[in-house]
Amino acid sequence: MAKSKVAYVCTECGAEYAQWQGQCTACKAWNTLKEIKLGSAKSSAAKKAAKGYAGEADNQVKSIHDVDLSETPRVSSGMTELDRVLGGGVVPGSVVLIGGDPGVGKSSILLQVMCYLSTQMNALYVTGEESLQQVAARAKRMGLPDEKLRLLTETDVEAITIAAQKEQPKVMVVDSIQTMQLAEVNTAAGGVSQVRESAAFLTRFAKQHNIAVFLVGHVTKSGEVAGPRVLEHIVDSVLFLEGQSDSRFRTLRAMKNRFGAVNELGVFAMTEKGMKQIKNPSAIFLSRGDEPAPGSVVMVIWEGSRPLLVEIQALVDDSPYGAPKRVAVGLDQTRIAMLLAVMHRHGGIQAGDQDVYANVVGGVKVSETSADLALLCAILSSMRNQAIDSSTIIFGEVGLAGEIRPVPSGQERLFEAVKHGFTRAIVPIANVPKGGIPNVQITGVKTLQQALDAI
Repeated sequence: MAKSKVAYVCTECGAEYAQWQGQCTACKAWNTLKEIKLGSAKSSAAKKAAKGYAGEADNQVKSIHDVDLSETPRVSSGMTELDRVLGGGVVPGSVVLIGGDPGVGKSSILLQVMCYLSTQMNALYVTGEESLQQVAARAKRMGLPDEKLRLLTETDVEAITIAAQKEQPKVMVVDSIQTMQLAEVNTAAGGVSQVRESAAFLTRFAKQHNIAVFLVGHVTKSGEVAGPRVLEHIVDSVLFLEGQSDSRFRTLRAMKNRFGAVNELGVFAMTEKGMKQIKNPSAIFLSRGDEPAPGSVVMVIWEGSRPLLVEIQALVDDSPYGAPKRVAVGLDQTRIAMLLAVMHRHGGIQAGDQDVYANVVGGVKVSETSADLALLCAILSSMRNQAIDSSTIIFGEVGLAGEIRPVPSGQERLFEAVKHGFTRAIVPIANVPKGGIPNVQITGVKTLQQALDAI
């Protein structure tokens, strides 16, 4: 009997090695190599794949001038927030990976989309985790139009593609990729090789048959999609559905998108009838109290292609320990220490012996530098125990020399603030509109000292 061949695959990046070693030389991660058994190069899966795809792919060499540059056709998913994150709608032949924590609503939002699309085209929902009765019961409970939606419970990828060839759907959901498996890959479902090969097999099938495929992915404790990192490279788009257990609001963010903008954000609310899209997300993130409180500032961030108003809160208190704490939720924690040093050097305000806590209300994660000025103003407001006027909006990047740098799309941010009733703004002087904005007092600042004096 021939000895089966083995290889060692990195669970982080998918790199393969002939023998085990402690560190992956590709991604420099330690203890991430897992043993897998290699199937025959002439396996039945490879033969079936070759038989199904041979002659269909357009592999001819072309001149770049002969490439068709017409706009990629898109199909609306029935949810404007999801269409925004996808870049305008569902692209035929695309493969979209949706990840998120258990119970966050991945299956619910996809079931809503599939029931809507089934009224316009052939749609197939494949589940490897639930029974057909569970999926049908959820659709009935949510009141969805499920008369034309086709269901299949299967974990074998080859059987799924054979069924899809008979049904000929235009859009298909596979829930989840961690439960899928190929018979010729001698590892358990959910393993590195199974996830990688199953995703690659489904991607080839989607491209050759022009079927839009949604893959549901589990996440690890660190919040990343379970399986090899190469999984994210195989698919066209990677979306993350996030939400806190004590909140009904959910945010859908594009981490990778070959057909649209990256970091686009969609906001939803989990209800008894499924996911409800929030068309004005700034309103839910600005649910402030009647009286202004010290340490609270409203700013405008830019998410994808639209502005979003969020509230930043800061709390400064005497530190009972020798090393003061710097805690940030939704912000870059290392940037807080840098901004406190700038405030001390160029603003004359010392916070080295005090604990500083910062939080973005609503669970929003702010990664851009336009939050610098608002954060420092919130910190100063908490230190002085003086509230900032609730009708004031603040944004701007703070440099190490104490200068206030402009941010992209400054005028669009100001117009968004006006829509929500803000009448005063403290912004970088380069972001002040030349003609001004009616009924809004805009203060342009060049340095941090000018900004602190303005508040």
